[in-house]
Amino acid sequence: MRMNDTLADLETAFHEEADAERHRRQQLRRQSAARARGRRQDQVERVSRFRFTGLVLAILATTVVVTVLMFEALALIIG
Repeated sequence: MRMNDTLADLETAFHEEADAERHRRQQLRRQSAARARGRRQDQVERVSRFRFTGLVLAILATTVVVTVLMFEALALIIG
């Protein structure tokens, strides 16, 4: 009986360890996916911030150019 108990204990320990290892792999996979999502989100945010800054600068440059040209045209018409 002693041999059967030992084999049963070993088998139980093996199954428990296999379950723990499976759980650990799933947890690592979830953590890795979460990190990848976070990196992607950061990258999208950086690109969006850059595009927004470019848009604001383009609008400001357009405003300045139009204002200068408008006053130049006004000076030509009046002067």
